[in-house]
Amino acid sequence: MGSKGSNTKGAAADRRAKMEELRRAEKARERRYRIITITSCTVIVAGLAVGGYFLMDSGNKDQKKKTEVKERTVTTGPFKGMKTWTGLSRTHVKGTVKYKMSPPVGGDHDQVWQNCNGDVSTKPLKNENAVHSLEHGAVWVTYSDKASKQDIATLKARVEKTPYSLMSPYPDQSSPIVLNAWSNQLAIEKASDPRVAAFFREFVQGKQTPERNAYCTGGKSS
Repeated sequence: MGSKGSNTKGAAADRRAKMEELRRAEKARERRYRIITITSCTVIVAGLAVGGYFLMDSGNKDQKKKTEVKERTVTTGPFKGMKTWTGLSRTHVKGTVKYKMSPPVGGDHDQVWQNCNGDVSTKPLKNENAVHSLEHGAVWVTYSDKASKQDIATLKARVEKTPYSLMSPYPDQSSPIVLNAWSNQLAIEKASDPRVAAFFREFVQGKQTPERNAYCTGGKSS
């Protein structure tokens, strides 16, 4: 009996030892699993963060490319000498805008357009309102004190009979007369220049217009 009892106790001890060994092995596996999981999550999060950074950086670079304003001069054809710009922004803003050209032919502008239904002003207009008119497809004729009275009268008559056009003095411009449309600008010396008529035909509600058929009345009057 003593031997049998001793054997039973020994077997029970062996079972307990094996169970304890199994528990230790299970705990070890759990620890390894946690370490692997944490490491994997860390790598994934880091990868997402890096990937997100590159996506954002790439997006920012693309945005910069999209908003980069570029200027060129037409060298051939009926509008030789005309300046054009690409990448002009169109955000409605309050206050004064610093434009890249003078007179301005595009860029951020006031939410209210200058009336441009053949409107002629004897006083300078606010740039931000006039640029909004160009966005609607208007041609803006500007002149300095170098323009003759006869040229001013000739241009005035043309504008008054042309919907989607407007005219005003612009003292700071270097040329006597400047024809302005969205992203396009042509400086001329005389109203008799044949490019005047061509400019009106090409750019009054022309292909350059961002918002074709938008209103040219009901805005700001001079």
